[in-house]
Amino acid sequence: MSALQRFATVSGTAFAALAIAGLATATAAAPVVLSSGHVDVLDAEFDGAAFDLHVHDESVTPDVEYAPADVRLDVSAAAKTVRPAGAAYNFLGAAGSTVWILPQDQAAAAAKGVLWPGISTEHLPSGVFTNDRVTFTLTGAEYDAAGDGVYEDTTADVSVYGVSGSAVTKFYDGGDGLTASDSRSFLTGAHNHYNWAFEAAGTYRLTFRVSGTTLGGATPSATASYVFSVKP
Repeated sequence: MSALQRFATVSGTAFAALAIAGLATATAAAPVVLSSGHVDVLDAEFDGAAFDLHVHDESVTPDVEYAPADVRLDVSAAAKTVRPAGAAYNFLGAAGSTVWILPQDQAAAAAKGVLWPGISTEHLPSGVFTNDRVTFTLTGAEYDAAGDGVYEDTTADVSVYGVSGSAVTKFYDGGDGLTASDSRSFLTGAHNHYNWAFEAAGTYRLTFRVSGTTLGGATPSATASYVFSVKP
């Protein structure tokens, strides 16, 4: 083989390798980043046999639905505040500590320019599930302090809770080891907003399962993970 032939062969091999690498880079698309406005983080649909979980971005017109794996939910520094006073908030850490809260109130979220996260069953029809209810369960709460993709803490200090007057109701708490209390039922055809609280900056990966029992006795479920990036 001549030197020219060897060069052509090596060059062709290198070109192919670069092309493959370029294709891999192109297909590994960056996540869609959502950082403000009305976004239903947990949005369930049912096709008669299986559930589908997606993120429903209603901050744009027309609204868009994404697979949870394709989205990163950013919690900006504007969400940082002091832990609310009172023993009812002890699950958020020590009194006076810093906490990042995405509020249940739309006006409060808009004023800070942060996400207004919802939990939606409005696309689930009535008359399909027992008592017209389905259940969302927090099955995983992982924390990555360094942002390097290594989730070293599997009991992340993240909570979802509602406030009505002086009553504080905790729905989910990743910091307590994930117990039976991290499972809540919701009426179909409903749309709810609660406070989502994070006790430290870093990356959180939360895994939720939606499940239900149909009137025919089937027990479908679906699971998805959601990534939140909390800014210092």
